Parts: sequence; C-alpha cells; structure tokens
Amino acid sequence: MSLEILAILVFLVVAGGVVGVAMLLASGPDAALRRTVEGRLQQLNGPATPAAGSAESLLRSTTTGPVPLIDRIAKHAVKGLAVERWVEQSGLRLTISGLFIISLGLGVLLAMVAMSIDHHWWAAAGGFLAGLGLPFGFVKSRRTARMNKFEEQFPEALDLMARAVRAGHAFGAGLKMVADELHEPVGPEFRKAFEEQNFGLSMKETLNNLALRVPLLDVRFFSTAVLIQRETGGNLAEILDNLANVVRERFKIRRQVRVHTAHGRYTGYVLLALPAFLAVALHFINPDHMAMLFKDRIGQTLILTAIVMQSVGWFWISRVVKIEV
Repeated sequence: MSLEILAILVFLVVAGGVVGVAMLLASGPDAALRRTVEGRLQQLNGPATPAAGSAESLLRSTTTGPVPLIDRIAKHAVKGLAVERWVEQSGLRLTISGLFIISLGLGVLLAMVAMSIDHHWWAAAGGFLAGLGLPFGFVKSRRTARMNKFEEQFPEALDLMARAVRAGHAFGAGLKMVADELHEPVGPEFRKAFEEQNFGLSMKETLNNLALRVPLLDVRFFSTAVLIQRETGGNLAEILDNLANVVRERFKIRRQVRVHTAHGRYTGYVLLALPAFLAVALHFINPDHMAMLFKDRIGQTLILTAIVMQSVGWFWISRVVKIEV
C-alpha cells in the first residue's frame, strides 16, 4: 500500500470520527425536545395512534443538523437558490448543514484521489468541484423523481376524495382518507395538510401550503378549484372527478411527448459522453500522446474550450427536447 493511499484512508477515518461525534453531540438535546413535542401533539390528536410522520408534520425542521450555525448561515446564503426547499421536497432526511458537509467531504476526497492519479492542480480542482456538485445533483434528482411519483399518484388521490365527498364525508375527512390509504409521497403530504387544518389553519392556508410544498401545476389546479368551490358552491365531487381526468390526460400526453423526444435526449447523452470516453480510451492506448494534451498550454486551452462548448451544447439540446405540457 502506497503512502498516498494510506494517508487518504487515515484522513477518511479521522474525518468520519469527527463528524460522527459532532452529530451525536448536536442531536442529543434536539432529539429529547422533539420527543417531548411529539408526545404533546399525540395527546392533542386524541387516543388513536397517528401514522408515522403525522406528529412531526407541523414541526418545521430548523437547526437540527450537525452544525446549526451552518444551517442558519446557509438558509440566508442560499435562499435565492431554494436549496432548503429542494431538500424538503426530495423527501430526504437531510439538513442544509449536513448537505454542505457531505458536499465538502466528497469534494476533498475526489480532489485527493484525482491528485494521486495525476499530480496537477487542475486535476485536484476538477475533482473538488465534481465532489461539491454531486450531492446537490443527487438531491435535485431525488426531488424530480419524488415530484413525478406524486403526479402519477395524484389522480388516485382525487378519485378517493371524490368518492368520500360523494358518500357524505367532509372535505377534511377526504384528506385524512388519502393520507391513510396512499403511500409516499402523496400520503405524507396530504397528512400534513390534514394536520394543519385539524390544528386550526384555515382551508385556504392549508391548500396554499400544500401547493407550496408540492410545486406542481396539477396541485395548484386542485387548490384553486377547491377554494373557488368553497366560495361559490357547486358539486365538489364532480369537480374532483373532472380534475382527475384532466390530470390523467396531461400525464398521458406528457408520456407521449417523452417518447417522441427520446431520440433527441439520447443524442445529447451520446454527444456529451463521447469525448470523455474517447479521452479515457486514448489515455490507455497511447498515454504519451494524451499527456501532451494535458501538459501543453494549448492543450489545456482546448480542453477548457471543449468543456464550455459541451456544456452549451447539452444545455441547448435539453431546452429543445423539453416541451411543457
């Protein structure tokens, strides 16, 4: 085992131990306080045992991360980028400070690995930037997947509420039925809405909060339709049935659009991956020939130009094949 690999392993062990101890020390008082508040909410909710997540639905996640100071600073620093909202919408049990620590640790790790492979500053810088961006990309992909799953399950939730209203139940009872019957992500989000309405928020505030937590056009349609019906009257069950049909048709059209644009998307994937694949292959076939590209000033300029042009091309292709339905 070389000295560089041994140094990397020692660094990972020490860093993991320090982060673990910090998380244990920071989470102790918060966990005890949270259990106390959850017990009081369960007493207010009645003798029935609530489902998982109901007691904590009204509790805003504040500075519960491993480093609360980073949470407070990051919330103001990245407020315009909506990182906190992304983390919440992704469904991950993660705080901003935890995300930043993971990002920084992964960036340092990839920088060390890149530096051990190629002893150049730009290799370490590239590894560090890649490590910084990977956790944020993962959170964004989880958020997108969760929103897509919510949209797929949303018509079933509308049908369930329509049947509950048609059977004579109140709209709040319909929210609770959806929360009890459906799974993640629709069930927990509707449980939050039901708990907010059950603990005193008006229906307008409850539905607006739901539309804020789930930024989908269909949810905004649902919120607006229910609020208008409560002000002007009408058959709520029929409104929900029609809205469910509209959502299903939009979802069907969106799937058809994705099929028709699949060729363009995969063309972008191939064009983006082909230069990197060829560079790796040529590095193994003729290392001396590829080393000139990385060591020479003109070669480094060409690499930077290629990265910029590849990024612009990928952005352009992604905008062309993205069709809003």
